[in-house]
Amino acid sequence: MPDSQHIRILDPRLANQIAAGEVVERPASVVKELIENAIDAGSRRIEVELEAGGARLIRVRDDGGGIGEDDLPLALSRHATSKIASLEDLEGVASLGFRGEALASISSVSRLELMSNVAEDPTGGWRVVVEGRRMEPRVSPSPHPQGTSVTVRDLFFNTPARRKFLRTEKTEFGHVEEAFRRQALSRLDIGWVLRHNQKTVHQLRPGDDLVGHERRLQALLGKAFLENALHLDLEVGGLRLWGWVGLPTHSRAQADQQYFFVNGRVVRDRLVAHAIRQAYRDVLFHGRHPVFVLYLEVDPTVVDVNVHPTKHEVRFRDGRMVHDFLFSSLHRALGEARAGAAPEGEAADEERVAGQDGAVVSETGEVRETAPQPAWQQQPMALPGREEGAERPTSDRVRAFMEGYRALHPDHEDSLLTPQPAAPGAGGAAADVALAERRAQSRFQPEAVQPRPAMPAADDTRAPPLGYAVAQLHGIYILSQTERGLVVVDMHAAHERIVYERMKTQVHGGALEAQPLLVPVSLAASAAEVATAEAEREAFSRLGVELDVAGPETLLVRQVPTLLVDADVEPLIRDMLGDLERYGRSDRLEAHINELLATMACHGSVRANRQLTQEEMNALLRDMERTERSGQCNHGRPTWTEMSMKELDRLFLRGQ
Repeated sequence: MPDSQHIRILDPRLANQIAAGEVVERPASVVKELIENAIDAGSRRIEVELEAGGARLIRVRDDGGGIGEDDLPLALSRHATSKIASLEDLEGVASLGFRGEALASISSVSRLELMSNVAEDPTGGWRVVVEGRRMEPRVSPSPHPQGTSVTVRDLFFNTPARRKFLRTEKTEFGHVEEAFRRQALSRLDIGWVLRHNQKTVHQLRPGDDLVGHERRLQALLGKAFLENALHLDLEVGGLRLWGWVGLPTHSRAQADQQYFFVNGRVVRDRLVAHAIRQAYRDVLFHGRHPVFVLYLEVDPTVVDVNVHPTKHEVRFRDGRMVHDFLFSSLHRALGEARAGAAPEGEAADEERVAGQDGAVVSETGEVRETAPQPAWQQQPMALPGREEGAERPTSDRVRAFMEGYRALHPDHEDSLLTPQPAAPGAGGAAADVALAERRAQSRFQPEAVQPRPAMPAADDTRAPPLGYAVAQLHGIYILSQTERGLVVVDMHAAHERIVYERMKTQVHGGALEAQPLLVPVSLAASAAEVATAEAEREAFSRLGVELDVAGPETLLVRQVPTLLVDADVEPLIRDMLGDLERYGRSDRLEAHINELLATMACHGSVRANRQLTQEEMNALLRDMERTERSGQCNHGRPTWTEMSMKELDRLFLRGQ
C-alpha cells in the first residue's frame, strides 16, 4: 500500500483549518463567534471594531468576567471550554457556545491576539498571541481592564484560496452588520457599539424595560417597523413567546426583517418558519414576507442546539407542541388586531417624534412608551393586473361549490351569496355571484349604533374607532369622520373580509360536512406515509377525510369534505401527510377550503359603483370593527387608511 494511503493523525494546524471551514466562512462568522463568547462571559457592553469589512481587522471588546493567566493557552485549544463538562451539561446547555472550537479555528486562519483580565487578578491582565502558521501560543503580561479583547488580523492570510472567496468590502461589511444586528436584538439588556474604518455605525444603549427595548428595535430596524408592529407576551405550559410581529399590511418583498430567538440564540428553523407562515397565510399579500422579532423561552433540556455546525438550527423534543403554540399565539394576535384600533394611551393632539437614540417623546418632551400603530400608517399596495370592480368570470366549479354550500346551509341568507341579475348588455360575466339589492338593503342595517352624518363635538370621545360615514366617493370608497381625522375605506375589500370571516366561522365552526366518494381513490404510499396515516387517523377524521390503510404501501381515500368533492385529492393528501410527518400539523385541507370560500366571498361582496345609503355605510364600518383581520382583504390588501387632522392641516398649510 502506498505510504500516502496509510491512516495517520492529522497535524493540529491542519485539523484546525479543516474545522475552520465549518465555523469560519467569512468575517461575519468570526464576529458572531466572538460576540457569543462575550455574551457568555456576562458582558454588559460589547464593542466591535472593523477595518476593510473585517478582512483586515476584527476586534471585539467586552467587560465580562475575563480569562485568567492559566486558562489563556487553553482558550485557543480545540475542544477546550468552561461551559460544559459532561453529557448532562450538553443536554441542557444554556450558553451560546459549548464546543470549544471557535477560537482554535479562527486562530488557525488568522493572526490572533487575546488580552484579558479577571477582577481578582492583581497583575492587571495577560496577553496571548497565535498566528496561523505557528500554533504555539505565547503568553505575556499586558495591562487590560476587566474583560476581554480579541483582535483578529488578516483573515485567511495563510489560506489564499479561501481569501479569494471574500466579496467586496461593502458586501462583507453588510454581512457583519447583519450578524451584529441579530446579536444586538438577541440581548436587549446589553450596550453595543459597531465601528467600521474608525467610523461609528451603531451605538446602542442597554434597555431594561419596554421603552428601552423598542428604542433598540427602532434604531436597528427603523421607525416604520415599530409603528406597524404588535407587541405580544404569552406563556403556556412552560413556553413563553414574546416580542413584536408586524401587521400584515407592513410586509416586505424579502424576508430580511425576520428574527427568531430560542433562549437568546438566533435560529432559522423549518418548524418555526412553517408555524409563522401559517399564521400569516390569508392576511398577507401574495409574494410578500412578514416582519417579526420574536423570543421563545423554553426549558433548555427540551431543545437540542447541537444539530448544526453554526448552531443556527435546533430540534425540539416536542415539535408539535411548539408548532401549535407558535401558530395559535400569532394567529390569535393577528386576529385580534381590529380595524380602527388606536394606539393605547396616545392622545389625539400629540405628535410622535424620534428623540435621542430613537426614543419616542411627545411635544412636551416627555418620554413615552411606544405603542403599536394601526395598519393605516403603511401605504396601500396596489394589486397588479386587477382593477377593482371589474367583472370576474365564475368557473363552473366555483358555481357548483356555491350551490353545494347553499344546500348545506339553507339558513345562511345573510352571507350575501344571492345571485345578482345581469346588467343590460353585460353578457354572461355579469351573472357572477354578488350582492343582491334586496339582501343589501336588509343586511346593512345598523345593529347597535344609530347612523348620523357627522359627530357632534360634545360626543367625540364616544365615537367608534372608524367613526361615522359622511360620503361615498366614486362608488368605491367610504369617507368617514373620526376623532382623529378622516378614514377612507375600500368598501369591496372591507366587505370581502367580513363575508370571508363569517363563512369560515360557519364552515369550520364544527365538524366539516363530508361526503363519501363513489369510487375510493387509491394512493401508492411509502412505508413512512402509511405509518403517518395510521398514527394521524383522528386528525384526518376531524377534517372530514376518511383514510384507510389497504396494504403495506397502499392508502384508500374514502371520504372528503363536501366542498372538495371535485378537487384533485391525491396531491392534497400527500401534502398533508408530508406536513404531519415533518411538523406534526397540517392545514392544507383547511387552506384549500379557505381558497374556495375566499373566491365565494369575493363574488358575494358589495361591488364598486354600488351606491350605499348612509345607514349601510355605517353598518359596514361597525362590522369592520367587530371582524378579525378586517384591516386586510382576503388577498392581503389594506381595507382602510386614515389621515389625521395634523396631516390634513399640513396639506393646506394651516397653523404654519
